[in-house]
Amino acid sequence: MYKLSYTDRFKKAFNNLTNIEQLQFQNKMKLFIENVLHPSLRTKKIQGQKDLYESSINMSIRIIWYFENEELIILVDIAHHDILKRY
Repeated sequence: MYKLSYTDRFKKAFNNLTNIEQLQFQNKMKLFIENVLHPSLRTKKIQGQKDLYESSINMSIRIIWYFENEELIILVDIAHHDILKRY
């Protein structure tokens, strides 16, 4: 089971989500901390990035994250699918 930490960027972006999107995030994080490769998360490495990954919260919302170590994941950003253009 992983522990999560959030960047300031992530916190700000999270606050811009709707209440429903925030609830969807919270529900998916239950799966995420148990198994980042759970099929419903559609986790994959971001092309052209050494250590960044993306996972799906729903069909539109993505989180960007990386492994800090074997126990800790840093959540970098969250937004609609076009978030990938930033990375």
